[in-house]
Amino acid sequence: MRDKPQPGSVPNRPAVAIPALLVGVAVLAGCTAAGIAALSLAETLTATGLPNPGPATTLGLPFVRAVGEIAAVLAVGSFLFAAFMVPPQPNGVLDADGYRALRLGTMASLTWTVCAALLVPLTISDVSGRPLAQQLNPITLWSLTGLVSTADAWRWTAVLAGLVTLASWPVLRWSWTPLLLAGSLITLIPLGLTGHSSAGGAHDLATNSLLIHLVAASLWAGGLLALLGHAMRGGAHTGLAAQRFSALALWCWLAMALSGVVNGAVRVLPAQLVTTGYGRLVLAKVLALGVLGVLGWRQRRAGVAALQADPGSRRALVRLAVAEAAAFGLTFGVAVGLGRTAPPPPPTRLPSIAEAEIGYDFDGPPTVTRVLFDWRFDLIFGTTAIVAAALYVAAVRRLRRRGDSWPPGRTLAWLLGCTSLLFVTSSGVGRYMPAMFSMHMVAHMGLSMLIPILLVLGAPVTLALRALPAAGRGEPPGMREWLLAALHSRVSRVLTNPIVATILFVGGFYGLYLGGIFDAAAGSHAGHLAMNLHFLLSGYLFYWVIIGADPTPRPIPPLAKVAVVFASLPLHAFFGVLLMGTRTVLGANYYRSLGLGWHTDLLGDQRLGGGIAWAAGEVPLVIVILALLVQWARSDQRTARRLDRAADRDDDSDLAAYNAMLAELARRETPRRS
Repeated sequence: MRDKPQPGSVPNRPAVAIPALLVGVAVLAGCTAAGIAALSLAETLTATGLPNPGPATTLGLPFVRAVGEIAAVLAVGSFLFAAFMVPPQPNGVLDADGYRALRLGTMASLTWTVCAALLVPLTISDVSGRPLAQQLNPITLWSLTGLVSTADAWRWTAVLAGLVTLASWPVLRWSWTPLLLAGSLITLIPLGLTGHSSAGGAHDLATNSLLIHLVAASLWAGGLLALLGHAMRGGAHTGLAAQRFSALALWCWLAMALSGVVNGAVRVLPAQLVTTGYGRLVLAKVLALGVLGVLGWRQRRAGVAALQADPGSRRALVRLAVAEAAAFGLTFGVAVGLGRTAPPPPPTRLPSIAEAEIGYDFDGPPTVTRVLFDWRFDLIFGTTAIVAAALYVAAVRRLRRRGDSWPPGRTLAWLLGCTSLLFVTSSGVGRYMPAMFSMHMVAHMGLSMLIPILLVLGAPVTLALRALPAAGRGEPPGMREWLLAALHSRVSRVLTNPIVATILFVGGFYGLYLGGIFDAAAGSHAGHLAMNLHFLLSGYLFYWVIIGADPTPRPIPPLAKVAVVFASLPLHAFFGVLLMGTRTVLGANYYRSLGLGWHTDLLGDQRLGGGIAWAAGEVPLVIVILALLVQWARSDQRTARRLDRAADRDDDSDLAAYNAMLAELARRETPRRS
């Protein structure tokens, strides 16, 4: 059932103008990409040595991809707008503006699904150099898709986007919109793991920077298109939505700029920026990003300021947003053309096998000096550690400026956890992790056993609830409201069940290494990212339930926490013993393919990793037991203080009643004895 529009949300633009504008942006991006592809067609065919597959592929592939990417970012922005930019009704159902944004996201996801499905045969036609009509046989198409990594990525994209489309169709409540936003962002991951960034030297930095670039661009461009449609139809709360989006756009621009610099630096030298077609496209994209930054600055100074002064004045906002949307269309077209253009070959030596597989080479076997000082910054987890530490310190400073206190021990625990995350993923441990099973196990134990303990002792949820401002009456829900909704959700209650948390934590060990998953994921950069994320999240969930200073949706008594810890320890130790006793080398083909002359005893290295897993549970056990004892003692002290305060308020009425009961029993007992 659709909700009635709220006051002030009556459309003041023809309904057909908004779809026409969005289609125009998509067509502009597609034509720009197709034009660049046509200009570089001869150079591309010469570089690949393949015959021309025909205009349906050479022009259709970049056009469809650009249109699909515009649809993808529109889906992200629409779900973002429904979740954070407009308020729901008091009963939690989306209002008219939120419902329109949700439906726009559904249609954009459907368009993204269709475009991704079309890109499967187009990609195979492009790779094989054969006309598109010969690639439309479903049986042949399915068999060839698994052989072409890019086509397989588009197939996964179509599946994920289709799932988001189906999931968003029946949604009416605002509590589901963050999940749809997360799902729409996940559909971008296969795109970020393929192409030029996933091959060659330094592809670890290129892939990670591209993932950050895609997420930031989708939030910025998609949010802008959703805000533009909302302003053109005269929706309510446009001023507040524009103010929130303006703050988000600034951070997205910074993330796009920094990640774009890293991605370009590993693909092209400064001298090649003007001498190669790839370099000139990089310059064009840099110029477009600069134009977008200027337009965003003007939007903040003129459009948002005008709305704050007069909530009904949308003309400046719409005018600048239209110009910014056109610039985004050109930028996405250039980006697609850049992805279709082969980067210049490296002027130096060819990369080694290890460099081609992992992204970098090694100077030799790991030593104490190399582990401590041979760093390679991890753009995903290293950046996460730095940002998390900065946000935590900023929240603590906000509390202190307000006159509230925050325990220094919690701050120390959180900062130690962030520092450990940075060290494990970016130091020599993270550098050697993809090449050696023993170093992989060191990182695994750090990410799942040590770092989560330090992070949960920092009580980040409690700090966020105290530091984040609460949304006012009639305002869109903010981060504090979404955090509270997530804590009280059914999903949170299921995940914080001690049995579920233990299965995810301990069962991951057996399923990953003994279930064949590690063999399939060891040679993939995406596999290493997924494993590290699983280690960190499953460990955080487990220790949040057991020793977390933050409240959980399903609290359990201290004695039960101790029982869960001691029940999981034998399973963890048994896993280490299994690794030390097995004769089958995990990931053997991958490790041998690296050709590292100093790393030949794979079975011995695996047994060392098993010993690390077996012994790694001792230190976390001591920390957990100490934390539980401290929490138990503090709980008893709080209970005693509460009883004392109650006694002071009622003049020890409970004690007086107890003494009166004893006196009455004594009085009744006296006649019996007589």
